[in-house]
Amino acid sequence: MNQIQILPYNIKEMNNPDFFTAKESRLAWYQTGTGKPLLILHGWGSESKVMMPIAKKLADIRTCYLLDLPGFGQSDNPPVAWSVDDYTDAVEEFIKAHFKNQTVDLFVHSFGARVAIKLLNRNNAGSTFDKIIFTGAAGLKPKRKANYYIRKYSAKILKMPFLILPNPLREKGLNRLRKSVLWKKLGSSDYQQLTGIMRETFVKTVTEYLDPLIPSIEHEILLLWGENDSSTPIDQAKRFEKNLKQSALITIRGAGHYAFLEKPSEFIAIMRAYLEPKK
Repeated sequence: MNQIQILPYNIKEMNNPDFFTAKESRLAWYQTGTGKPLLILHGWGSESKVMMPIAKKLADIRTCYLLDLPGFGQSDNPPVAWSVDDYTDAVEEFIKAHFKNQTVDLFVHSFGARVAIKLLNRNNAGSTFDKIIFTGAAGLKPKRKANYYIRKYSAKILKMPFLILPNPLREKGLNRLRKSVLWKKLGSSDYQQLTGIMRETFVKTVTEYLDPLIPSIEHEILLLWGENDSSTPIDQAKRFEKNLKQSALITIRGAGHYAFLEKPSEFIAIMRAYLEPKK
C-alpha cells in the first residue's frame, strides 16, 4: 500500500516506545489515553506514528495501544519471512499479555485489517473483541487491470531459463535478475522499495487472499472508507459490506486511502459516535 508522504505532527512520546517480544521479534508499542482499551494496527509501509493523531483525539474515551508491526517503525524485522498468520500470532500474544479478562476495541487500517480478519476467525474472538472499525482494509482479492497480468507473466517468462539450472547457479542467476532494471520495473512500488526478509514477507502476505474468511466473522464491523481510495478501492468496501454478517459502510467524501488523516474531524466524529453512542 502507498505510504502517505507527509506525517502529522511530531509527538514526543513516539521516541520512547515500550517493547514486547513475540515469535522472536521485538515489537515497539505505545499507549495513550484513558478508559476501555482500543488496539490500533497500521498499514503496510506505515507505522504507529501515522496513527497517533487519531489516538490522541480519542484519548478521553479510550486507552489506545498502538503497535509497530514487525518490519515497520521501531520494531525489529521478523527473523524470517512472515505470513499473515505469523503477524496474527504476534498480535495475539500481545493481546493475551496486556488485556487479560478485558474486551478490546479494534481499529485497523489497510494491512492491519489482514491481521484483524485472522484474529476475528480465531476461537477466542467472541470474548476478546467488542467494537471494531476497518478503514481502507486490505485482504480481499483485488480486481486487476490488464497491465498487472502483463507484468506478472513477463516476470514468469524471465525466470523460466534460470529455474532449469541446478543450485547454486539457479539462485545466483535469479539474484542477478532481481537486481536488473527490467525486473524492478515489473514489480510494484512497494516491492521495489523492499529487500531481503521484508520483500519475501511482502510477497507472502499480499498474495494471500482472505475472502473465504469474511462470512465467518461474527462481529459487527464499521467500515469507514475514503471514496477516492486507490489502494483499496470502494468496490472492496462494498464487498466487505456484502459478505460480512453485520456491518455498516460509511464513505468519507473527498478522501483517499488515509481518510483519517485527510478528513480527521469527520472521521473522528464518526468514530466517537460509534464507540460511545449516546444513551
